[in-house]
Parts: sequence; C-alpha cells; structure tokens
Amino acid sequence: MRDRITIDFGWKLFSALLAVVLWLTVHNIYEEPKTAFASAAGDKVTYDNLPVFVVSSGADVGDFRVVPGAVSVTVGGPPDVMAILQTNQIRALVDLTDIASARDLRLPVYVSAPPNVTLLSVDPPRVGVILPPGH
Repeated sequence: MRDRITIDFGWKLFSALLAVVLWLTVHNIYEEPKTAFASAAGDKVTYDNLPVFVVSSGADVGDFRVVPGAVSVTVGGPPDVMAILQTNQIRALVDLTDIASARDLRLPVYVSAPPNVTLLSVDPPRVGVILPPGH
C-alpha cells in the first residue's frame, strides 16, 4: 500500500499542483466579470455649481443667458477612474445650434464626461435660455 503513494511521488505532486493552478485559473475567469460589474457601479461623485456652457452655431454665444447658470451633476464609475476624475473633465452644455428665434426657452442640459464615467443625474435637468434682442 505504501508503495502506491511513494512510487512516482514527484509526478503525483506535480499533477496535483497543476490541477490546482488550472482550477484557480478557470475560477478567476468566471469570477472576473462579476467583480468588474461591481466596480462599474463603483463610486459616485456630485459636482455642485458646475457652469452651463452654451453651444451655438452663431458668433454671439456670449449674448445668450442661461438660468440657472450652474447645475449639480452626479457621475459614477469604477473607483480607479473616479479617484483621478477632476471637475474640469465634466462639462454641462446647452445646445442652441438648431434654435430658431424664440423667447424663454427651456432646454435640456447635456453632460460630457470622460470614458468609463456614467452620468447619474443632472439637477435641474432643463435650464431656461434667454435669447438676446434681435434673435
């Protein structure tokens, strides 16, 4: 009986170690998507008083007024991305490129963010746009 264990003991030990390494590799492959999804939900950060920029095809963008002029934006993402995210990488925009002559418009606020950063909320989601006289 003892001979069955000790004969080719090195090969048996090598086979057992190889089986453990193979099992750990397969186990990690199946577990990786779950942890990636959990980290994608990750951290969230709220930026208050983020200025709203006006995007227009006209040259007189400075004449438009946005009320309120700042919004609160909440974004989320993986902890490693959120740790290095800076305020100047998040932009709140109001698009006036297709706006005809009108008064007291309420338009949606669009938010641009870096890759792997997800927009969670904008408060307020719409802002008033006051066009200058003559538009």
